[in-house]
Amino acid sequence: MKRFTIFRYAATVSLLALLVLACRDRTIPVSSANTPSPDTLNLLQAEPPPAKAFKNQWTPELEKEFQQRAKEVIKYYAGKKYGNTYGENEKASYPNAMFDFLDGNREKAIAFLENEDNQAKDNAHTEGIDYYYSFTLKGQIRKYFFFGKFLDPTYKQRMFLGAKKWTQQDPNGRPHPIYGKGRGGDGWGPEVRGSWVDGRNTDNLRAMREISVYLMAEETGNEDVRQLYKKRIQRYVWALYHIGMGEWDSENYHGHTLAAYLNLYDFAKDPEVEMLGKAALDWLCAAGALKYYHGGFGGPSKRDYGNSNVVYGSSAARLLWLYFGDNSLPNPKPERDSIHVVTSSYRPPLAVVALARKQFKKPIELLSTKPVYENWKPGGEDKPGYWETTFFGNSYQLGSVVAEFSDGDVGTFKLMAENSQRGMDYFVANTGGDRLKPGKNKGDQIGQYRNLLIWLRAASNQPFYFQIPKTAVSEIEDGIWFFKFEKTWLAVHPINLNNYTKIAIKGKKLEELYRDEVMLKATPKAHQYAGFTLEVGDKITSSYASFKESVKKKSKLDVSQIVSGTVQLKGVNGNNLKITHNSQNELPTIVRNGVKYDWFKNYDLYKVTEENNPISLGWKQGKMRVEAGGFVFEQTVSSDGKVSF
Repeated sequence: MKRFTIFRYAATVSLLALLVLACRDRTIPVSSANTPSPDTLNLLQAEPPPAKAFKNQWTPELEKEFQQRAKEVIKYYAGKKYGNTYGENEKASYPNAMFDFLDGNREKAIAFLENEDNQAKDNAHTEGIDYYYSFTLKGQIRKYFFFGKFLDPTYKQRMFLGAKKWTQQDPNGRPHPIYGKGRGGDGWGPEVRGSWVDGRNTDNLRAMREISVYLMAEETGNEDVRQLYKKRIQRYVWALYHIGMGEWDSENYHGHTLAAYLNLYDFAKDPEVEMLGKAALDWLCAAGALKYYHGGFGGPSKRDYGNSNVVYGSSAARLLWLYFGDNSLPNPKPERDSIHVVTSSYRPPLAVVALARKQFKKPIELLSTKPVYENWKPGGEDKPGYWETTFFGNSYQLGSVVAEFSDGDVGTFKLMAENSQRGMDYFVANTGGDRLKPGKNKGDQIGQYRNLLIWLRAASNQPFYFQIPKTAVSEIEDGIWFFKFEKTWLAVHPINLNNYTKIAIKGKKLEELYRDEVMLKATPKAHQYAGFTLEVGDKITSSYASFKESVKKKSKLDVSQIVSGTVQLKGVNGNNLKITHNSQNELPTIVRNGVKYDWFKNYDLYKVTEENNPISLGWKQGKMRVEAGGFVFEQTVSSDGKVSF
């Protein structure tokens, strides 16, 4: 077996060949490491940050794939209108300008990046530079450190002086020179919230703030603030490796946090902080790799809005695609955060790339936990907030999550199945207020054991909604709903549900996004427990016809105790899953093959019970191990935030 080991070596400057294009009049020295082809040398315009001595090494083949995808992203954004700098609009306008710069429009892009901010008067205390909004900060950092050599020296000095004033003391919560503590009410600007910096604490916005303050304090010599923010970053990275991420596996925001940590990795000077940046990125890429599937992003997720269950539909998938690929279709809308990826020297460990491409022995079941959202508050480190089960079949992955409480922005269940034409298909169920609205809704409880799943809902008139691809074959036989995907077979036993009907997806944008999907609706029969069971098969283990016959003859649904909220399913292969609805909280009682599953004895962040173990990370153990594709990667973050590998 090949073993992927990170080692220290004399750092050389690595150039990103196809990422930084179009300067015909500037010569840049290159090293032998990751050297572009001679044809490419004439196109180079800007250097990426120097490669770290501890950089994860990649194969030439992977790097070539990455470079091609990066070139596609640059061309996608080249020539687009930049936008403006009002509020936090820099989240779009700065990347647009930076991509245009990389495509060769240097003067136009730099002129925009140096343009006076729309709210320069509000930022007079920081030399007119906007250091308030978190999304703006993420772009300001890459502007200053990466594109700084192309900025007018006077403008760059303004950025420096503004940052020096900004980080003289902790800007978070410091009364604003004009607005004091703010007037309160709706909105996130300084006039509403006060403060010298955006104080929102979602993982992604917090990462943008803390990393930007740290880097500018380090750059301008404000040591007290640098040390304060170093401790905050240490705590966050400690949490990743010991209890998990509050904004876990978010389809919408995972990439924003990753992009912020690319800034830390690329531009921090303190070796300990550089290592923290790498550790965070390795963890974020590993977590994303588990949910990434042929250009899709699925399984349970926090902050899931229900509008991204298609190939390349989620922000996370469109960003991680740069690293993981694994889909021949072009990315229709690359993420703007890709600017941080394509101008960074960071690459995920080879084992993590193989994990994303599911290059490990299957089938296998992975048990994992997630912390409560605000895990830094008292009690947040005591126990997990969510328990997740994921089963990786030969042609699909199926995931579900449970918790002691309801949670309206959690996507609780998804199945992703291979599709040779577009990468993958989704099977999604939810009981939200509308056909696409997810949520761990009150009364919904799920049990899963490998390829078996039971979803039971307390008495309610709320319908169940199901999403399937248009290419799926749908049949109802012996009261069982069968769905034939390209390589994956689904058998659904409805529990006190009427047969489904097809319904329309509302809204012009959603209609376009879901043009190749079908939405089904099933209403409860009576005021009692309702739900469904799911059993999944695949082409490798059986034909669709034999799967149907086996389910009808061997699979058994026992609803004899449903009055007390108990349902049991025996699968084709003999496995048994039993669920009892819990009326005291939202955590059901689960029995798997006769053994009661004890949630409170299973805290590991990632744990596989079988011999083959592609990823492991114990509760408060700090050591992550990834083994996939013949590569092994191990990294530890100690209790005091020290990184070793």
